[in-house]
Amino acid sequence: MGVVSTLPFVAELGLVDHHCHGVLRTDSTREEFESLLLEADAVAPLGGSFFDSAVGFAVRRWCAPLLDLPRHAPAEEYLERRNSLHIAEVSRTFLMASGIHTFLVDGGFQADRLLSAAELASLGGGVAHEVVRLEALAESLRPSASAAEFVPAVRARLASSSAVGAKSVAAYRIGLGLPGERPADADVVRAVSAWSPGRLADPVVITWLAWEALSAGLPLQFHVGCGDSDLDLHLCDPSLLTPFLRATAPLGVPVLLLHNYPFHRQAGYLAQVFPHVFCDLGLATHGLGHQASRVFAEALEIVPYGKFLFSTDAFALPELYYLGALLFRHALSDFLSDGLRRDAFMEEDAHRIARLIASENAARVYEL
Repeated sequence: MGVVSTLPFVAELGLVDHHCHGVLRTDSTREEFESLLLEADAVAPLGGSFFDSAVGFAVRRWCAPLLDLPRHAPAEEYLERRNSLHIAEVSRTFLMASGIHTFLVDGGFQADRLLSAAELASLGGGVAHEVVRLEALAESLRPSASAAEFVPAVRARLASSSAVGAKSVAAYRIGLGLPGERPADADVVRAVSAWSPGRLADPVVITWLAWEALSAGLPLQFHVGCGDSDLDLHLCDPSLLTPFLRATAPLGVPVLLLHNYPFHRQAGYLAQVFPHVFCDLGLATHGLGHQASRVFAEALEIVPYGKFLFSTDAFALPELYYLGALLFRHALSDFLSDGLRRDAFMEEDAHRIARLIASENAARVYEL
């Protein structure tokens, strides 16, 4: 039986989770819990149990002992024990065990169901900073702002924001083929005039929002790669962003590619060739379960180590914070141990690489 080991200096690392969400305020039914494991719409009758997945087995293996259950406890026993405890206690247990001390929280999705950034940090014994979701900001302003008022209203909100970064979900709305030209204000006003309040899916407005965030000096995150069924995966390849990245490089404001799987190699290439581009593996780390080390090594094949960050993209389930951090530590340890065996770098280099990825890159990018 294989033994998973974590390098001592990796186990001791404090982590900056540069992209995450809140956790649920209430207990979950089994169907809801399983669907949240995989970002699925729902557990379908033909789909079997989502506990029969890499992340499902990871929950049973790694999370069960934190709830005083044996390793690999059956799913029924796990959920019964989980729901016998107060949800705040469950969340506190997993957040504290993650070793994450700083949370950068995108609270722009289903905020009514989730703990706020401040509440999350309090349970986790750390600090939190907000990341403003651009499309959610625009959708909140549109009902009260005329088309002419919309442009200055967005600029004022971004200029006065206390957020440390911004995020675009263009991947879900129009795909990542953003053009390399900044939309003119007049074109934005015309597009807003044709947009009824509600879901934003206008390419002119979405592209303009991304430019405005960078102009406000906010590091800009893009969802890339896998997500739920609301996106078209072939439109979420980060290489589609190349014209936009080329055009925005002179601004010198960081652009961060989130998750990236299965396009993690393309993301690493973009981070290598563009000075302002950074990337991570995000939710794929816990989603891959025991396979995380293999894909983590692929993600680091060519990316400079000063341009790769840690994140969980944990949403709703506190287990995903813990698994994201734990499996990240396993994967990073495997990567560094292999490099040391091959004499690719010295031990002091391994320590420095670990610190860069765990926290120092994020602190530099977001000026924490």
